[in-house]
Amino acid sequence: MKLNLNVHHVETLQLLVGIEDKNLKVFKSHYGFDVSIHDGQIVVDAKESDRVLLENIFRTLILLAEHKIILTERDVLYIIKMAEQDRLENILDLYKSQKKILISDQGKSIVPKTFNQRAYSDALMKYPLVFGVGPAGTGKTYLAVAHAVAALKKGLVKKLVLTRPAVEAGESLGFLPGDLKEKVDPYLIPLYDALYDFLGIATTNSLMERGIIEVAPLAYMRGRTLENAFVILDEAQNTTETQMKMFLTRLGFSSYMVVTGDPSQVDLGYRNKSGLKQALEILSDIDDAKIIQFEKVDVIRHPLVQKILERYEQNGS
Repeated sequence: MKLNLNVHHVETLQLLVGIEDKNLKVFKSHYGFDVSIHDGQIVVDAKESDRVLLENIFRTLILLAEHKIILTERDVLYIIKMAEQDRLENILDLYKSQKKILISDQGKSIVPKTFNQRAYSDALMKYPLVFGVGPAGTGKTYLAVAHAVAALKKGLVKKLVLTRPAVEAGESLGFLPGDLKEKVDPYLIPLYDALYDFLGIATTNSLMERGIIEVAPLAYMRGRTLENAFVILDEAQNTTETQMKMFLTRLGFSSYMVVTGDPSQVDLGYRNKSGLKQALEILSDIDDAKIIQFEKVDVIRHPLVQKILERYEQNGS
């Protein structure tokens, strides 16, 4: 089937198909059919009933390419998902108005890539307390750490504190070998990874040695007031109600606090209720706090991750 669209400008075509036609291969992995472009004509081996959807998708992709926007496989998948939900309105504005958060240690510009990521990024700059909740792979923690590092570089805060509940929130670490640092570090690796991306290993380790960056289990937060700090609680669905209250009341003056988690992935035992779920209920309308809800469409990992999430949801898990 030939779509009623044409691509003749060489640069537009290159941006549309991507390196080694990887952008077109997304349609094979997502829908199961091939897409090719011959003499500027888009050809798909789909059914006629798919024409309207596919033309909406490619019309959007061509528009972005014409505006010199470099498209990745993740971008193509996001546009496909948005088209399936009939939510392509303002998509060009999303890509043209991307605000750079910072440049990573490898020279990569970190920008929000979806509407919900943009809302989350905006909230992180405006509110002292932000909740980012939703599925894995939506960039909740990554973007929060990016903003934390940017705030540190700009001098908006003097300290970064990144924390997680350890071992299914129970923090029963005694059975593990090694000293305390060796016991908890495996549970904090995702936070280290993000810091290494943005600052590099040497700079991160130097800042940690000087106490400017602290990566620690949630238990370390008890009894402290954190001022002039950017504080991130990751995997917050695995905090108990008591732990969450303890954490939220650590917020001091001139500080930012971010809580990330997925309420559908609680690992707590049946005796404990999730502190994240309770906090979302009782703080939903509080001033100076913002809750951003991510969706499966925001998943920025491999396309297979979205399929896995959908299958588990269909299975009621």
